[in-house]
Amino acid sequence: MPDSVSTPSLPTDDAAAAAALRAPHHDGRRFFNPWGRLPVRFRDVLRWYRERPWGRPPETPAPRVPNDGASLDSPAAGIELTWVGHATFAIHHADRVLLTDPHWSRRAFLPPRHVAPGLPLEAVRALAAPPLALVSHNHYDHLDRWTVRHLPPQTRWLVPLGLGATLRRWGALHVRELDWWQQAEDGPFRLTCLPVQHWSNRILARRNGSLWCGWMIEVAGRRLFFAGDTGWFGGFAAYGHSYESIDVAMLPIGAYEPRWFMRFQHINPEEAVAALEALRARHLVAMHWGTFVLTDEPLDEPPRALRRAAAERAIEAERLVVLAVGERWRLPS
Repeated sequence: MPDSVSTPSLPTDDAAAAAALRAPHHDGRRFFNPWGRLPVRFRDVLRWYRERPWGRPPETPAPRVPNDGASLDSPAAGIELTWVGHATFAIHHADRVLLTDPHWSRRAFLPPRHVAPGLPLEAVRALAAPPLALVSHNHYDHLDRWTVRHLPPQTRWLVPLGLGATLRRWGALHVRELDWWQQAEDGPFRLTCLPVQHWSNRILARRNGSLWCGWMIEVAGRRLFFAGDTGWFGGFAAYGHSYESIDVAMLPIGAYEPRWFMRFQHINPEEAVAALEALRARHLVAMHWGTFVLTDEPLDEPPRALRRAAAERAIEAERLVVLAVGERWRLPS
């Protein structure tokens, strides 16, 4: 999988934002967002936990449809997305499968999974061609040790800087680290590691000791942007100008309340709709909701808020793709 550092052209109408996306983002010890450090302190975490509405009503998870994964065994004529849950998609083209932030565990460290994965892991393990897996960052709901250990040993992993050693320690054999703006090619896929606004942390790992990213996935003449986790930042507009067309934006719509604490790291449904417009993407595929209780909004509220926000901005309903867990969607031609 050769990689390069070729960079798409960035817009010239916002030179400061464009420059920030290319600015140094490591101080010799930790990574950071060069356009602004996240103002989250330990006392903010304590305040959030103190103020959380612990007496919540029963959670209603995302709907789920049966899917035995048999379709992955047959070549896909176009590009098909199956939502496995949370930030995990199986992207299927021809005889190749790409996984985003693969997570099949029962928990994301402590929070339990409220809806079973939409594809059996055995269907992925049985693939004739091992999958390609993208990781956006090291938070427990996006990078899962059990899943890494149980995916096929020949799975190829693309991860942001600083995560390679972790995956190799867990048994991954084929791992490549990329910095922001670096590219790699794998079969029909071209992948670009892109800046997003987030952070990284795990127990026994240095805070911000590894990088975070989104991914631009180019395959069969189509472009799919996978945001991972991100707060609102100038990259949305920059990518909308940099790339001639983006067919799909896989954007997080959950884990956003309370805004005083979450807005720096997670967009909310209103911002997801604004990001769809800034990216100039044809479709928004919703993710990062309905699986784990991570923040304070009801588990099933994000899609309703997304549709309200789209209506307020006169966004056509058919541009929003809110899948059930296990549901398969083919990109329109």
